[in-house]
Amino acid sequence: MTLDGALLSLLVCPEDRGPLLYVDDCLYNPRLHRKYRIEDDIPVLLVDEAVTVDDDEHRRLVSAAGQA
Repeated sequence: MTLDGALLSLLVCPEDRGPLLYVDDCLYNPRLHRKYRIEDDIPVLLVDEAVTVDDDEHRRLVSAAGQA
């Protein structure tokens, strides 16, 4: 799946209202280390359903998104 650039520019993290990275078919907030899934092409931007990632996974996601 690919996420339209225009849509991505409108989506923000529901917790800190900051921008999200699209990487590995998910949306990622590098500031809070939270990953949001995309289900059936629909971003699930619910704080209660976000997954907090550890430091190693954070570095991998940021690197994969080209945000080193």
